[in-house]
Amino acid sequence: MTESTMKLTQRFTGCASLAALGIKLRTLDLLAPIRKLVQIPQKTVKDTPFEKLSDAFISILAGATGLVEINSRLRSDRALQHAFGRTRCAEQSVVQETLSACTAEAVKQMEHAMKLMYRQHSQGYRHDYHRQFQILDVDLTGLPCGKKAALATKGYFVGARNRRGRQLGRILATRYGEVVVDQLFEGRTKLSEAFVPLVQAAEEILDLNGAKRARTLLRVDAGGGSLNDVNWSLTQGYQILCKDYSGQRATRLAASVTRWVDDPDEPGRQVGWVEVQAPEYVRPVRRIAVRKRKPNGQWGIAVLICSLLPDEVEELSDGLLVHSLDPVKDLLLAHLHLYDQRGGGVETSFKGDKQGGALGKRSKKRFEAQQMVMLLGSLVHNVLVWAQEWLAVTTSAVQHYGPLRLVRDVFHISGFLLLDAWGRVRQIGLNQDAPLAPVLLSPFQTLVAPAHVAIYLAKT
Repeated sequence: MTESTMKLTQRFTGCASLAALGIKLRTLDLLAPIRKLVQIPQKTVKDTPFEKLSDAFISILAGATGLVEINSRLRSDRALQHAFGRTRCAEQSVVQETLSACTAEAVKQMEHAMKLMYRQHSQGYRHDYHRQFQILDVDLTGLPCGKKAALATKGYFVGARNRRGRQLGRILATRYGEVVVDQLFEGRTKLSEAFVPLVQAAEEILDLNGAKRARTLLRVDAGGGSLNDVNWSLTQGYQILCKDYSGQRATRLAASVTRWVDDPDEPGRQVGWVEVQAPEYVRPVRRIAVRKRKPNGQWGIAVLICSLLPDEVEELSDGLLVHSLDPVKDLLLAHLHLYDQRGGGVETSFKGDKQGGALGKRSKKRFEAQQMVMLLGSLVHNVLVWAQEWLAVTTSAVQHYGPLRLVRDVFHISGFLLLDAWGRVRQIGLNQDAPLAPVLLSPFQTLVAPAHVAIYLAKT
């Protein structure tokens, strides 16, 4: 029977565009490392543990806030199941049981699978260190949860005083928006305690040797700016740009500034070179004092610590360094603005994942179960980043969409899937009335072409 004479079954889906991404992921066999490596001690009745992890992954990618939405987002959408290679979907409670059955060994296996997937598909692992610096932003964010959850302790959670929860530590390959490392810690953990384990994990994933570390900039808030953390980074050969951990020391060092320069991008903020030498650091560093008036009229003061040479700072400024008749002022502002860019890196990634990936909404009582859910969320983040690269919509605003708009707008275009007698997707019809459908038609056609799937605009 030829395809032209084969009877095709039409199924409606609210996520026809996501189905196209599912076909791409199947072509790549993206989840193969999870299938081969992750062993969860649970017997198979109708679905294997891997298949249930796959259902959780697809549901998060489809915008599920909680895993309970597996039933409504995936189980009720047979067309979407077929696009991802599933002929059925496990019931949400069964998926929850599988996550609860995860052991510490299974989590280690999952982390190894994540490393293999990252190395195979990421831009961060393929970064050209000779051409430009790798920028790794490091930070923590609080994930509130129930007080009975494992390792849920009182800690710092924005807008939730005296709340219990855990901390998520992240290292982001900022040039590419990719999560290199996500690790879960108890709620009272501070960045100063998580900094070294996070960097060591990233070093292993990115396979950073001495030459690569010398071309890698660690950018971190004051939590990672202690003397021990900075010296550890410098001893390992990294470049670092961070805030000094001690507020009292920052105030004392700022007193040595002989000339303050106004920041034209933020009225009221000033910067100046710290004139005091820094023999306590194992490598030469420059220190820049930053001050701004508080509402009570007092100065809020911080000190930036930077190991980069002036020409390296200019290189990292990507040609945005302003050249005026005052090179001292230009270099000061270049350091300041380079540090400010971390706000558009790891901090933005946390915000985007909380909005578009429901980070912090999926809370599990067992720590290993929460780790597995966290890793699935990290994979979803990277898949969305890679999807933008695969779609390569360079002339569209879609290129700059965050997780929320990708999930809500790009991958929620409704339409029809035409399936052959073996349940394989042969054609995808995107709803022609969807605003983004005409813009994305050509990129999606390129995306699914290797799988010999036709995609077109259709009336619904």
